Amino acid sequence: MTDQLSALSEDNLDANPIRQFQVWIDEVRAHGVSEQDAISMTLATATKDGNPDARIVLLKGFDDRGFVFYTNYQSRKANELSESPRACLLFYWPQVWRQVRIEGAVEKISDEESDAYFRSRPLGSKLGAWASNQSEVVASRQTLEARFAELQEQFGEHVPRPPHWGGYRVKPIAMEFWLGQENRLHDRLRYRLQENGSWLIERLGP
Repeated sequence: MTDQLSALSEDNLDANPIRQFQVWIDEVRAHGVSEQDAISMTLATATKDGNPDARIVLLKGFDDRGFVFYTNYQSRKANELSESPRACLLFYWPQVWRQVRIEGAVEKISDEESDAYFRSRPLGSKLGAWASNQSEVVASRQTLEARFAELQEQFGEHVPRPPHWGGYRVKPIAMEFWLGQENRLHDRLRYRLQENGSWLIERLGP
């Protein structure tokens, strides 16, 4: 564990928000936040009519291209992303009083990337991706468990990736880093992507 968390100021920010996110998530992990909590993020989407929706999903990878999560391509969130391919992500780590907000366009990742990640999943999670018609009405818990058992019998230990399951990448155009402070004088620094590919850093009022 490090002695203390880094401050949040214009002087110590990385010029690239992806690298800055790496710094923060490393510090979050080093300060005892569980891996599950470290990578849990709110994913906010909207229909083409502007009706909002939000849920918690898990971050499964990030790099200069963006932030990746996986889901059923026939789920409610997938339908909304098809209608309006933009999203906002929110990480909140109350143990260290930090937030990160990410806004951007969303695209499906390649089949090769989805296949590689699916192969790394536990057997039960692979079967679950087949068993669940995500966001659809299910008659009962027993119905879902019976479907899982059928698929277990069908596939054994060699479960292919379902064609309706895979990853999305949120490609950031803005990222805000928030650090809680006393007297509600919180630090908020936002990166905005410029046309030339550089990032403009702005301080926001708390």
